[in-house]
Amino acid sequence: MIDEDVVRAADHAARHWHFAMPGPLRPGSEAHRIATCRMFADTFNPYKPAVIEWPTLEPEALARLTSLPIWDIAVQTEGKASRRMLAYADALPDRDMSDAIRLNGWEEQRHREVLSHLVAAYGIKLAPEPEYSVPRDAEWAYLVTGFSECVDSFMAFGLFAMAERSGFFPPQLVETLEPVIQEECRHILLFANWLAWHRARLPLWRRLWFEMRVWAAWVRLAWDRIGMARGMDAPHQKDRQDYAFTVAGAKAVSDETLSMASLLRLCLDENDRRFAGYDPRLVRPSTTPRLARVALRLIGLFTFRRGAGS
Repeated sequence: MIDEDVVRAADHAARHWHFAMPGPLRPGSEAHRIATCRMFADTFNPYKPAVIEWPTLEPEALARLTSLPIWDIAVQTEGKASRRMLAYADALPDRDMSDAIRLNGWEEQRHREVLSHLVAAYGIKLAPEPEYSVPRDAEWAYLVTGFSECVDSFMAFGLFAMAERSGFFPPQLVETLEPVIQEECRHILLFANWLAWHRARLPLWRRLWFEMRVWAAWVRLAWDRIGMARGMDAPHQKDRQDYAFTVAGAKAVSDETLSMASLLRLCLDENDRRFAGYDPRLVRPSTTPRLARVALRLIGLFTFRRGAGS
């Protein structure tokens, strides 16, 4: 039997954390490093995929769930992310930060197990998983994975809320998957603070090279997503490992009549809500929310001009 009080306490601890030391947390400082690593350790949620009680679904809800074209992609994405994070953790000389990122990699593998148990519980067939190789450039692989998770998690926050509100996911399934979605919030919070800590400690010449790699990672992500959007419906695409969960899932849960502007606002609201419980002195992922706000302004300007010209 699952102790509901223990589950609630662990869930609350995973969403609320404040560093006891007073004062600012300057990126790159010892206090910032300690706070980042302690946050990730203290907010660990010890749920076990093997004991999750998957709810019995009504036939209509089960049909919606099994029809989603995301399960192969989701399982493989988590498996690849785990391998990349563990590789970077092994390459880090700082023991505390290495331990935090190694735990992140372990949690990604746990996400893969959660999804594997879910598809088994509901009779969803998966394609054989590929071999997850160790990356040759661990830092580059971690950068690409971290930024990808920042983009995908931001959109997933809104899509998950939309699926809940529309009834696409029944309440019991929402409650079961909720800890996994919140855990992604912790993951990108760790990545954002590692990024700020790491770049602040680099000498100028290495900082310039690192910033070039950061830009290259964003270009890589943009290029990959353009290719995914163009080829989403192509038959051979179902075998690709590098699909993002959100890119594939967006079409599947968009039956609700929600404009792009409304979806972006929902993502921003959910992003703020999920980060609200963590110490505000920690760095938040900022690029994707900033791009969403720019997109909202452009949509508003276009809508205004179109209305003025009609």
